[in-house]
Amino acid sequence: PTCNDVTGLYGQLTGVPKALLPGIGGKKILDFWWETVNTRQLFSEVYLVTNADKYKHYERWATANDFPVENVVNDGSTTLEGRLGAVADLELAIRSRKLQDDIMVIAGDMLCADQNFDIAQVLRFFRSKPGELAIYYELEQGEKSSSRGIVEVCPETHRLTCFLEKPQEGMTTSRLASVVFYCIRKGTLHYLSDFLTLQPKAQDRTFGRFWEWLINEEKLPVYGMKLPTGFQLIGQVELSDYTKWLGHYSALRQESPANPITCFSYARVGLMGNPSDGFNGKTIAMTISNFWAEVTLVESQTLVLLPHPLNDPTEFGSLQDLYCISRKEGSVYLGGLRLLQATCKKFYQFCSMKGIALTKQNFTLKYDTNIPRQVVMSATLKCLMKFYNITDSDLPKPIRANFILNVETDELFITAGLQDRVVQVYEGLIYMDFSKNLMDEQGFGDYISMDMSSLPLFWLAYLSDPSDSGRIHSNVRQRWLNGETEVVEAMRSFAELTDQARLEQSLFHRSVYTDECLGPGNLKMVQLARQFGSAVKLPGSGGAVVGLCLDQGRLVEMRKAFQEAGCVFCVIVPYNPAGSIGINRQD
Repeated sequence: PTCNDVTGLYGQLTGVPKALLPGIGGKKILDFWWETVNTRQLFSEVYLVTNADKYKHYERWATANDFPVENVVNDGSTTLEGRLGAVADLELAIRSRKLQDDIMVIAGDMLCADQNFDIAQVLRFFRSKPGELAIYYELEQGEKSSSRGIVEVCPETHRLTCFLEKPQEGMTTSRLASVVFYCIRKGTLHYLSDFLTLQPKAQDRTFGRFWEWLINEEKLPVYGMKLPTGFQLIGQVELSDYTKWLGHYSALRQESPANPITCFSYARVGLMGNPSDGFNGKTIAMTISNFWAEVTLVESQTLVLLPHPLNDPTEFGSLQDLYCISRKEGSVYLGGLRLLQATCKKFYQFCSMKGIALTKQNFTLKYDTNIPRQVVMSATLKCLMKFYNITDSDLPKPIRANFILNVETDELFITAGLQDRVVQVYEGLIYMDFSKNLMDEQGFGDYISMDMSSLPLFWLAYLSDPSDSGRIHSNVRQRWLNGETEVVEAMRSFAELTDQARLEQSLFHRSVYTDECLGPGNLKMVQLARQFGSAVKLPGSGGAVVGLCLDQGRLVEMRKAFQEAGCVFCVIVPYNPAGSIGINRQD
């Protein structure tokens, strides 16, 4: 490692094996890997294979770190020309120690950007698949695929469909790089000796060539698991490369915990077609910046979910105070903490099933919201994705919307529709087609962002004590499932209205949702808006209406009328994620 060391700062490391060089935070690279696998519940034995030239270094390290010295395997080589090759070293350890079990293989001289990933999660994923396991990561900007083993992965099954060892430019579009981090079943170990027979030269006995042969030629099932962190093998690099990557990863580590992650999710209004989203219909909805949920994540020693002072009360002025709050706001029994916890639980479950190994980092989550608490889940998911470096390709937007809905319906048993989650994930003005053939074929609909530059003036009014939209919709879904003609035809009409870009559909709503179901408050607001010539509809949340004001001269008068009727009234400010102007015109 002292090659080209003009500074003299690394003179004390002359002759030191690469695996014993300082890693991130000053800890030896091998120390980190030993701490990672030194778990009796997961591994019965751990072996270290080295050459004769560096054997004494590792023997000394083993003594100092409570590593069994008898498990340090010496391959007898002393020069680069006389090396056995990585696959031959592994086969030597298996043969000499008579190993007859599943094994994990890790390069001890591999620098890892994030040293807190969950090794138990890797093993669980390996045991869930009928084949071998190879770890991969997404190349950082500037890393060339021609210097790494590149894998192509089936997104549904996670099986590696192709392995290309240092491919030339243009051979693949994949940016997924395999690292020396594998799990091999005991029934597959004999392939190692078969491969060595085919490759008599040491320079060809690399793990890259082995997996290329096993996957591309032998067609063995090998599955991939992604670690959302970077890796660099430093065994064959110069000092400049080692110091560059060490500095890069150290800088990333220092930046990570310093800055809290804050994400927002905005309220939405259904403008067209709702609630046909739950009935294979079509809708148009828009996020608005008037109301939002905010979630902040900060790295911490333990995982903490902080209760909200209003939504998760744990302290009261008196027993009477508790009684009054609980009677008026029965939903405090089901506060926001359950939403945070359920989202975190399903996030871990999703990543485990999809072959994404998460780092063992803990965090503290807190939230605030001025809209229905369910929106907190979308903001929470954004925070988790940023914290664990989960990309859009890992969790695409259509799947993200399904994920949030599943948290509500499957985990928390909340009646909800996909429209809300889609528009909160995509943000802006979104056209959504939930046709049955689309949902059956791809598991989600077609979602299209629409132009927001010429929006008319919308307004929103809501009751001071709004109802739960889930209660309004609950009976109608059963009637639709029963094939009731009136409901089926109404939902078809809602979808057609969406395609025709009409805004007013209150008559259809009222024919399907009875006056008793809609409630007198909603009907009162609709009637009041019509007195001022304003097109009006239910936006999807109980106790609220959204309107289109064509005669802006009557806006002030209409606002006063709603306020005098005990309603809250505001002009809608659309939220445009593109950052361009998407604000209602009031001129």
